[in-house]
Amino acid sequence: MINLKEFEIEKQIEYINKIHKLIKGKNKKFAIYTMGCTLNENDSEKISGMATQMGYAKTENLMEADLIIFNTCCIRENAEEKLFGKLGEVKKLKEDNNAIIAICGCMMQQNHIIEKIKNSYRYVDIIFGTHTLHKFPEDLFNLLKEKHKIIDVIDIDGEVYEGIPIKRESNNKALVTIMYGCNNFCTYCIVPYVRGRERNRKPEDILSEIENLAKAGYKEVTLLGQNVNSYKGNGYRGINNFADLLRAINKIEGIEIINFISPHPKDFTDDVILAIRDCKKVSRILHLPLQSGSTNVLKRMNRKYTKEQYINLANKIKSSVPDVVFSTDIIVRISRRNRK
Repeated sequence: MINLKEFEIEKQIEYINKIHKLIKGKNKKFAIYTMGCTLNENDSEKISGMATQMGYAKTENLMEADLIIFNTCCIRENAEEKLFGKLGEVKKLKEDNNAIIAICGCMMQQNHIIEKIKNSYRYVDIIFGTHTLHKFPEDLFNLLKEKHKIIDVIDIDGEVYEGIPIKRESNNKALVTIMYGCNNFCTYCIVPYVRGRERNRKPEDILSEIENLAKAGYKEVTLLGQNVNSYKGNGYRGINNFADLLRAINKIEGIEIINFISPHPKDFTDDVILAIRDCKKVSRILHLPLQSGSTNVLKRMNRKYTKEQYINLANKIKSSVPDVVFSTDIIVRISRRNRK
């Protein structure tokens, strides 16, 4: 039986090779500007991996880039202003050097942003979303050959694709995404709408990636997910949930430190606490988002826990893991009269 996802990645590798032939010997360079969270950073590593295999060399100098990629975020308040400011900066590069401008990431899942780019920033060449990141080689090849703008965004939840080339920013610390999307629908958060519903990577693929990282000399991994501790496995090596996954990774020789972000308090079950206690490689620095110290506000946020439940959870973790160190997120409201 044909595995359609494997076939899709094989097709993208073919496009990578086609672009490599097109630009071979032309000393092409790319620059990528990443906004947002560690998931965006991991996505940028994949884009860099694809661009590098195409034959582009990475540069930090926008002035010498032939391909400029903006990987966007839509969580922070000034995200739109930052993107449009950067687009203004590269307009002259487009005019002088005919640089290719591509935009991807969470913001591209918002129709009003795409319309604004189409109407006000017509020199942008490629727009692709969070669910079509793997198709970047195909989109770029079509642009190079057909010379027309590409918009490649889908509203449905994307698939989990394995085998996308990756060029990591560090030689000893690696970001490893274990799941995509979120099912929580907190009232203040747009993530489920731009990243989709939860999709889990297979544990065998996660373990294979980390085992290969260990063989390559990596010592530290950070497990990523919008709601990382709601991870569900398929039973491979007895891995059915996040606690099982932590225990399996803890056994991988060569890996010395295991981090994870970001967990949700409502999914911080006893088996996860015990896994942290028992697995010496799992970091004792734990990020546990609170968001508000008011139970009424938490209810309005649709966070599904109370202030008291959060405190009890923190105490339970502290009791089992005495050397734990907590960090957190808290959303505050600043009145206009106090703004400077």
